[in-house]
Amino acid sequence: MNEKSLRDLLIGIKHHEISVDAGLDKLKDLPFEDLGFAKIDHHRQLRQGFPEVIYSAGKTTEQIVTIVEKLAERADNNILATRANHDVYEAVAARIPNVEYYDLARLIVIRRGEQEKRGHILVLSAGTSDLPVAEEAAITAEVMGNRVERLYDTGVAGIHRLLSQKDKLYAARVIIVVAGMEGALASVVGGLVDKPVIAVPTSVGYGASFGGLAALLAMLNSCASGLSVVNIDNGFGAGYQASLINKLGEVDV
Repeated sequence: MNEKSLRDLLIGIKHHEISVDAGLDKLKDLPFEDLGFAKIDHHRQLRQGFPEVIYSAGKTTEQIVTIVEKLAERADNNILATRANHDVYEAVAARIPNVEYYDLARLIVIRRGEQEKRGHILVLSAGTSDLPVAEEAAITAEVMGNRVERLYDTGVAGIHRLLSQKDKLYAARVIIVVAGMEGALASVVGGLVDKPVIAVPTSVGYGASFGGLAALLAMLNSCASGLSVVNIDNGFGAGYQASLINKLGEVDV
């Protein structure tokens, strides 16, 4: 339930179009709904503008399907489940309409109507091996109603590939940079632009990359101003953060 839905409900009660008891039924689970194994935060869309996102790893297929069903009963925005496999997607799609699966990003999306896209988020990847995380970021931002452009395989080993696309860097409102190995791309981009840059270290790399720790530390120690860093492989977190920043702008770039 978002602010518009709540306002429509209250207006309906005021004008006797909806009974008080019917209104109470709609509101009784607004703070959260206790399923025993999960407490679904139905209030989150009202607070933050987007429904609770389901982290699928570690949950059973039936738990995920049940949570999705409960969210779909009340949410009027897109619903997102991260780190989901194809078997979970098939189980969800068998019980809920308008379900899409993005195999590379491991994302399930339940579409709740068309959204007007706002702003301009640019997602960069250093290499092709970083695409699963980059796509998780890009699709998350798109599902949240943002206009997203992708620019992939632009790592510092061939810096001319990035510099040939400077116009795209300058046009974006927010930039997400996804990089493994030594994670240097984030610092390069951060030194070129005057907008927020969100760095995402990935676990891509040989042994001394320590599963993304080397890239994470490099990004945290960057001297480029305006650079923020999310956790290793956390494309979802970067996409969500970029959406919140993009939402603050009132005029599209």
